[in-house]
Amino acid sequence: MGTLVGHVLPGLAFLALGLWHLFNNIKLFCLRPNTFYSSIWFPVSKIRYLELYFIMFSSSASISMELFVGPRKHHPFDSDGTIPSNHLHNFEHSSISMSILVYAILALVLDRARLRAAASEGLTNLAAAAAFSQELLLFHFHSTDHVGVEGQYHLILQLIIFVSLLTTLMGIALPKSFLVSLVRSSSVAFQGVWFIFLGYMLYTPSLIPKGCFIHDEDGHQLVKCSTDEALHRAKSLVNLEFSWLFTINTICVVTLYLILDRNYGGKIEYSSLTTSYQRGQYDEEQQQFEIQKMSFVQMDKLVDHGDKM
Repeated sequence: MGTLVGHVLPGLAFLALGLWHLFNNIKLFCLRPNTFYSSIWFPVSKIRYLELYFIMFSSSASISMELFVGPRKHHPFDSDGTIPSNHLHNFEHSSISMSILVYAILALVLDRARLRAAASEGLTNLAAAAAFSQELLLFHFHSTDHVGVEGQYHLILQLIIFVSLLTTLMGIALPKSFLVSLVRSSSVAFQGVWFIFLGYMLYTPSLIPKGCFIHDEDGHQLVKCSTDEALHRAKSLVNLEFSWLFTINTICVVTLYLILDRNYGGKIEYSSLTTSYQRGQYDEEQQQFEIQKMSFVQMDKLVDHGDKM
């Protein structure tokens, strides 16, 4: 991060992941509204762990860019082996990517371990929540000066991350809630949108608010404003931009739901492509169904016996 590309590429990854989750959650709910179970990740038919592989690759690429490709010396350390002040933000950003990478690895390991279904899904949600927690913590206590226009963008970003964290934790207790999964998926996608928008608005000179300018400080570009009035106006514009994007995001989510409901609503789909938690829930439902079926058979026999008497 710290550049246009550094914000746009992670933003595209978050956006793609959020849209993938939105599509799958809405599709599952349209197909099975009465037995819907949310999942923190979704397998693919031919390559089961494609989503997790995508997260691992994106996180690893981000870490490499922050620590080895981006710095001029191709390493983030000073001559005495310490971390210089102008590279603290590189370690913070790479730590966020590392936490996301750890989540993806744990999700894969837990799925392959074939643990008890509820425990496996709960632990996977907890790992995702831990990643969001670290993202929120590191952005909140960012070493870069966040008191100006950039600070306003990052303050709003923290609110979006908090929604992702909260809904992920809620998903542990409310796995059957479609709205919780919908808001979580939408917040992940909106993180991506905000990252992309932030990158263009902070690092494109023609988009800098009136009365403000891009200032290079220790190799890091910051937006500075010449007067307090210009700074107040710039922050107000950030708030308006968030409001407009949030409205557009809401319209897009509802539109996507209506389109998928028209295509998949009323249909029944049986699929073996499920996570361990969904497999466990399906097994439990099958067992209950068999018990109910046996009880009905026994009742029929009693009724026939009574008729003969």
